[in-house]
Amino acid sequence: MTFELKILGSASATPTAGRHPTAQVLTVGASNYLIDCGEGTQWQMLEYRVRPHHVRAIFISHLHGDHYFGLFGLLGTMHLQGRTQPLAIIGPPGLDEVLVTQARVSNMQLGFAMDFTVVNTEAHAVVYEDENLTVATLPMRHRVPCAGFLFSERPRRANLLKEKLPAGLTPAQLARLAQGEDLPPDDQQPGLRHADVSGPAPTPRRYAFFSDTLYTPALVPLIQGVDLLYHEATFLEDLRERAAQTHHSTARQAASIAHDAGVKRLLLGHFSSRYKALEPLLHEAQALYPTAELATEGLVVSL
Repeated sequence: MTFELKILGSASATPTAGRHPTAQVLTVGASNYLIDCGEGTQWQMLEYRVRPHHVRAIFISHLHGDHYFGLFGLLGTMHLQGRTQPLAIIGPPGLDEVLVTQARVSNMQLGFAMDFTVVNTEAHAVVYEDENLTVATLPMRHRVPCAGFLFSERPRRANLLKEKLPAGLTPAQLARLAQGEDLPPDDQQPGLRHADVSGPAPTPRRYAFFSDTLYTPALVPLIQGVDLLYHEATFLEDLRERAAQTHHSTARQAASIAHDAGVKRLLLGHFSSRYKALEPLLHEAQALYPTAELATEGLVVSL
């Protein structure tokens, strides 16, 4: 099953030519999950062929504009395109008030329900579940209430091994085995256990999204060994004091979190507009975490 992250925006507070405010899409199976929705997100969705009606849930980390100013416009587009299925919106206190107020004063009567979940940004707790994923908050340390998110794939069934399947099984029997069921004995065969004709179940995949935050080593145990970590890297280390003042992180600090947590892959993002070239940020992180990558627009990571 697909488990794929697409970067729509990599800028911090001020967008630049070619860099847009934070937005990402995690695709699991046939479902899309939007993570933050900075200004212009729906334009980026058009650019990178992300269909709004496939978005099942939207996760907003905090109420700084570069992380949610695009949300109401996207909701309006969904309405105009005829969406009727409910939309889960998960975010900090106040987000529901903002959206309801915008809809009221603009007299927009959406054709679908918004299912709000208000998160406790100071807790690590499950805030969303469906048949694909379990999503838990990661407490960030920022100037306003802010949460990151840990996306954990639900356990998958073991795959059938063709070489272990006996001849003569009917399509119905194969379907039952594929669903993880055992076949009882009948007149044609003595019974068949799913475990005897399948390989090991695939390891569930995990993605950790660290939104705006101070360097927070206390979060390392919560993301130990994740397949992919996105960590904001607003500044270089020579502006470490500036990062602390604004409650952001440096590229080296992001790499330190990834190194200490033993993550398999690290993406850096949320770059300050002062950096016209991003290579210095990448090189700073790679000194500690050699395989670090830049989460720039259009990047697709498949796990």
